[in-house]
Amino acid sequence: MSNQKLPLFSTYHRVILMLREEWRACTIIAVVNAIIGLAQLVEPILFGSIVDTLMNNQSPTILILVWAALGLFSIVAGVWISVASDRLLHRQRLAAMSRAFEHAITLPIYYHKNHGTGAAVRTITAGAESLFGTWMVILREQLAALTSVLFLAPVALFIEWRLTLILAMLAIIYLLLNIFVISNTSSMQANIENYNADIASRIGDVINNVAVVQSYVRISSEVAGMRAAMKRTLDAQYKILTWWGLVSVMSRGTSTITIIIIFSLGSYLAVLDEISIGDIVSFTGFAGLLIGKLDQLSNFISRLFMETPTLRAYFALLDQEPAVNNISVKKVFSEVNGHVEFKAVSYSFDGGSNGVFDIDLVAEVGQTIALVGPTGAGKSTLMALLQGFIAPHKGNIFIDGQDITHIQLDSLRRAIAVVFQDTGLFNRSVGENIRFGKLDADQNALLRVAKLAQIEDLIAKKPGGLDFMIGERGALLSGGEGQRIAITRAILKNAPILILDEATSALDSETEFSVKCALDHVCKGRTTFIIAHRLSTIADADIIVVLEQGRIVERGNFIQLVKKEGVFARLVDHGCFANSRL
Repeated sequence: MSNQKLPLFSTYHRVILMLREEWRACTIIAVVNAIIGLAQLVEPILFGSIVDTLMNNQSPTILILVWAALGLFSIVAGVWISVASDRLLHRQRLAAMSRAFEHAITLPIYYHKNHGTGAAVRTITAGAESLFGTWMVILREQLAALTSVLFLAPVALFIEWRLTLILAMLAIIYLLLNIFVISNTSSMQANIENYNADIASRIGDVINNVAVVQSYVRISSEVAGMRAAMKRTLDAQYKILTWWGLVSVMSRGTSTITIIIIFSLGSYLAVLDEISIGDIVSFTGFAGLLIGKLDQLSNFISRLFMETPTLRAYFALLDQEPAVNNISVKKVFSEVNGHVEFKAVSYSFDGGSNGVFDIDLVAEVGQTIALVGPTGAGKSTLMALLQGFIAPHKGNIFIDGQDITHIQLDSLRRAIAVVFQDTGLFNRSVGENIRFGKLDADQNALLRVAKLAQIEDLIAKKPGGLDFMIGERGALLSGGEGQRIAITRAILKNAPILILDEATSALDSETEFSVKCALDHVCKGRTTFIIAHRLSTIADADIIVVLEQGRIVERGNFIQLVKKEGVFARLVDHGCFANSRL
């Protein structure tokens, strides 16, 4: 998900722009930071003035009181900045996470299949944390540091230009060191982000398939693989840390030499009576202040480059275009009867031979259309087109005579209920999973559809009934139980078009018969598309459409196609369909 083409400046310009909704609060925090930065700059001057005052046998009381007042202000203002920025940035961190989450769940199914769940989760969470950390450092530290550095030069020049040149040389050395390290580590850091994404993906992959790992006794090999991935990441990270460690040592050495030079040159100028002892003290304070702020800025720059790949991946996710973008479309279905027509529809993946081509198909209201064919024939692609997950490259799809590309996606999908092959259950209660079909459904409505789907016995057996938590992806249910809940959810949606994608694939013969009776009842009056590998599921279909290599090669009812002795008959003869209660 990384977006290496997004320039560094553009990346952090977007980071700052994300705070525009809080611009008033950010402006106030920036102003207070600037005042703190100026106060820090005044402290060395006050210290030097106090020394000169004492050297002249005068009382420094007023100067000390001013210094104390500035110190008290800096403490109070610093606490306020910490509290205000924390509250602001925690709001924005959650908003950034929510923004990425909301966008991610609108992206096409194929995007998520290609990138994986673990990588997507890491992109969202790590991106939000990187934004939070960057914002925090800017608002808490860097604004004050930058103000001090910018105003230090003219003030120091006013006091003593020769000592100021030494400070300028120190700043230039810091700048050159940072540029040198950045140029040598930027590509390494991008690789580290990719390694971290791989680790997150591997963790999600293994945990999701933990039963397979344990069954095949592959725990040790998976642990070894994870350790190898982590070692690769650490090896790459160590190289970068070595570079920045080298910069730190060189910077410290340069700082020490700078202070020694300031003392030496200052002492010489004091002997010549060209500057006072207080000026030397002030410049020593300036040097300490500059070194501290340059260290802050150097660490900040280092952080920016380390966070850049994570932030690029985050923005790449936000920039990902949906497969079907009809946000500007305002038209909605007023009522849907369920007449569906595919007219010369073609769609290919990456311009290749995989997809569907020249599909002409009409489903009358209430008809049941069975889609059959070998794996990769285009059955699921055809249904993805109908639901607007992808858009046809050629041709049109009509529902009740209306081109679906002119209909809002939400309106289109409200007209279609789907039972997926992978049941798609959430780690929530039985009732919540069923209610996903209609969020405002009450308890009575849930029990009514449960009776239609013949799962009252399932609900009654579970502790808590409808409140029983089913585990991640329905882990605490059998395959058949999960599929029956998914069917119940589709029944509750009560849509005029129904898609059954291997809806009875995980059911035993006895359960399948019960659910099939419920489905027969639910399908009445609804246009139904069935993707199935069981003869019992497709035998009663009004039309069986046979797909091969993305094209319709046969169509007709069961008897017609068997008598034709074509592709469908060959599939039947070769046992490509499970023969359950035919």
